Amino acid sequence: MQVGVFVPINNNGWLISENSPQYMPSFDLNKQIAQRAEYYGLDFLLSMIKLRGFGGKTEFWEYGLESFTLMAGLAAVTNHIKIYATCPTLVIPPAFAARMCNTIDSISHGRFGLNLITGWQRPEYSQMGLWPGDEHFRRRYDMLAEYAHILRELWATGVSDFKGEFYQMDDCRVRPVPENDMKIICAGSSDDGLAFSAKYADYAFCLGKGVNTPTAFAFNNARLKAATDKTGRDVSVFVLVMVIAAETDGEAYTKWMHYRDGVDQDAVAWLGEQGAADKTSSTTNVRQLADKESAVNLNMGTLVGSYEKVAAMLDEMATVPGTGGVLLTFDDFIEGVEAFGTRIQPLMKSRKSVSPSPR
Repeated sequence: MQVGVFVPINNNGWLISENSPQYMPSFDLNKQIAQRAEYYGLDFLLSMIKLRGFGGKTEFWEYGLESFTLMAGLAAVTNHIKIYATCPTLVIPPAFAARMCNTIDSISHGRFGLNLITGWQRPEYSQMGLWPGDEHFRRRYDMLAEYAHILRELWATGVSDFKGEFYQMDDCRVRPVPENDMKIICAGSSDDGLAFSAKYADYAFCLGKGVNTPTAFAFNNARLKAATDKTGRDVSVFVLVMVIAAETDGEAYTKWMHYRDGVDQDAVAWLGEQGAADKTSSTTNVRQLADKESAVNLNMGTLVGSYEKVAAMLDEMATVPGTGGVLLTFDDFIEGVEAFGTRIQPLMKSRKSVSPSPR
């Protein structure tokens, strides 16, 4: 099973709490995380892109770096680990995105790939005059399909003359082409999102569910399998989970409850309001993110316990058919990556062959 780190490109990571570690994003922070992740043999790094945060007392995600630029920097200070940036497709035209990807492919010597997002939070784009209207919720994967088609053409041949409803290329040229096959990721979990992944993506990311329910995501694997049965493509699921670990279960649970007790209610209210704007699907992952029941960690699956318990739960996740790997977040990323590499990974059957790299 592959393991990646969802690097903290925005302030405070993925805990909307006054009691969780409070920090600003920086290249130096992410460089330290990336280099330790590579040292411990982790497989990839992925950064999101957020263009507006949720406010509240913690000013959650109000401070953020830019994904392509950050990952280009991390590509230059690592040697083996795969690097993925996230592209806000409403902001960056596909041909320009292809050229940015080709540049980081050159920096990384073929280790780069791209996560495509459609955009779901209206204020991220309306603040810049770029929101195409709420009709976008219904047509966004039609638009993304054209975007991905153009990327694939340009990466394969360096030329696209594609004419579609949303994009028109006129003998568009983007060269040199990438050194290696450029992988595409999509995190859409609606029926349209999974259909897109089944046709265009190499990996589909989904949210884990619940606390210490490691296989609760399995229904999404089954849904993706139904979609790939129609396209004949092999697309693996990578599951987003938070790890809160300590020496004992009790210590880990004490941290988890402390974070929950400090939930930033104003930021959570903003998240819920934005998540409710898309009324097109009940299966979109935005609905799960915005559920007020456990929004302190954006409702992602969370593994809480001793290092031994977390290792066992990660191994259990690996047994679900169609699972290619996990994308990890931590309450404290520096301590979390170090603990994963030294205390959790050595206990995992699904990572038995992985050992630290030479310094």
